[in-house]
Formats: sequence, structure tokens, C-alpha cells
Amino acid sequence: MSGSESVFLKAVRREPTPCTPIWLMRQAGRYLPEYRAMRARHSFLELCRNPDAAAEVTLQPVERLGVDAAILFADILLLLEPLGVGLEFAKGEGPVIHRPVRTAADVARLAPIDVDAAVPFVFETVRRARRALAGRVPLIGFAGAPFTVASYLVEGGASREFLHTKRLMYDEPEAWHRLMDLLADATARYLNGQIAAGAEAVQLFDSWVGALGPDDYRAYVLPHSRAVMKAVTGAPVIHFGTGTAALLPLMREAGGEVIGLDWRVDLDAGWRAVGLDVAVQGNLDPAVLLASPAIIRERARAVLERAAGRPGHVFNLGHGVHQATPVEHVKALVDIVHELSAR
Repeated sequence: MSGSESVFLKAVRREPTPCTPIWLMRQAGRYLPEYRAMRARHSFLELCRNPDAAAEVTLQPVERLGVDAAILFADILLLLEPLGVGLEFAKGEGPVIHRPVRTAADVARLAPIDVDAAVPFVFETVRRARRALAGRVPLIGFAGAPFTVASYLVEGGASREFLHTKRLMYDEPEAWHRLMDLLADATARYLNGQIAAGAEAVQLFDSWVGALGPDDYRAYVLPHSRAVMKAVTGAPVIHFGTGTAALLPLMREAGGEVIGLDWRVDLDAGWRAVGLDVAVQGNLDPAVLLASPAIIRERARAVLERAAGRPGHVFNLGHGVHQATPVEHVKALVDIVHELSAR
């Protein structure tokens, strides 16, 4: 059931629900045979740019798993194509930026992003997915948070230490904040465009922000994440990061109706850290889904027990479904959560 009566949106509003809702990050992805069949015919970018195909991928886990929300199939870096930085989704490597942004002069060359011109196919995917869902479950849109997207731009791809990013932050703070302002403005318009097209909630992915300590988060990230949160209207925002145990109170300060918790923090401790007056999402370790159903059940029960039946818990993994995960284990988790949390 979509709209205000869905268990997912009720939990987001911290209202009582008949069971704990569950959806999963990367629930539409390479572990699904139907997704792999589509990837055999289309490159990743071709899939993203084809609204019919992207809407179909968005719906695949709803049909297969019985999750309580669909999440848009897209990518957090699609907004960067107009910047002329040489974005490529290299096979087996993930996204690569061939012309990284590492100096004040590089930042000065960046023009504001025309969001409507950059990603019209994403908004059309939202419209088609929402129609195809026909009210069965809500549709979640998403974007990358300014820090995580900036880190891709500066590093040129994935990183472990974020040395280029931190050097730019520390040595050229004015350029850093100019870059973050540009990304925050585009991100807010991107999320509002998804909401206008039919997304009923949106998630801000700050997947790499755990690379920072609290002082750096406060100085270099919080104002920009807060600017996005304040500018997004018409739907609740889930604010998610990984490695964020030390940052959770600051993430709450930045904003969001729901704060995502990764698996490195106990759910009850994480909930106390952000405040019991906000909803939380999480936080099973994705690797648990590689284990037997008996272990999945035991570990899912532990997460639910830490939530203690309090309204405002959306069950999820602490990050995305790993591509080696057996589909039947994912389906088992969805069924287990619904069964154990039935009230």
C-alpha cells in the first residue's frame, strides 16, 4: 500500500506499524539473475539512461522479494556528466573520473549544473516506476551527498584514505566550500525533481563521510548537508552514511527525518546517539546474508530486539546487498523481519 498508509512511510513518521518495514540498499543489483540478464544486454549507463529499463530494474526486487519500498535505479554520479570531468563506468572498476578536480583553479572552471538538462531520464524513470508500482509500495529516490560526490570528483574514483580530498579541504578551504556549494545546490534540485516526478521519500547517501573525524565533519561537511536538507521539500529524507558512529549526533544536526545506521554501531546505541525523537534505518551487516538462514534469523532478531518495538525503525542493511549474496537469503531476510516483528 503506497501513500500515507504504507508501513514504510508510517515508520518514517514514527507511527505504529503492524510490522517493521524492510527495504535494502542495492536491492536492485547484480545478485539478482533478472538484473544480470538486463546487464548482458545493456551497459550500466545505458540502463540508467533508458527509463523503461531502469523502471523495470527498480521493480524487480518488489516482485521477487516482497520488500516494503522500491528504490530508484540510478547512480549518485549521473549529475556530474555536464561538468566535463570524464566520467566513465569502467567494467570491473566502478566509476572513474578521468579529469579529477584537485585545485582551486579546477574548481573555478566548474559551471553550475543544469539538473533538468543533465538527468531528464532519471525523472522519467521515477514517473514510470511510480506508475508501474500502482500504489503497492512507496518509491524512494536518492542522491549522493555533497561530500561523497566531491570525494569522487577529487580522488578520481574510489579511495581508502581520501588524501587528495583532505588536502583540498585543508589547503584550499575556499575552493572546497565553493565545490560543496555547487554540489549541494545541484543535489537539492535533483532530489526535488525526483519528488516532483513521484518519489515519496528520498535518501541522501554519504557513503564515504566516515573518513572524517567530528571536527572536520563540522567544518567542511555539515553546513552543506544541512543546506540540502533544508532545500528538499515535499517528502521525508533518509540521511545515510557508513563508518559514522562518531558522527551520528552531527548527522542528526545536519538533518533528515530518518538517520541511517551502519552495522558498526549497535542499533540501540546509534538511536540514542541521534535521539529517540527521530526515526532510524538499519542496520544488519550485509555479510550476514552470505551465512545460513539460521544465522540470518538470529542476527535479524538481534537488530529487532535492539529496536525494542519502538515506532520509527526501518529495517535495512548497514550498506548495500553484496553481489555474491544468494537471492533466497535476501528473500528469507524479508520474510524473517516481517514474521519476527509482527505486532
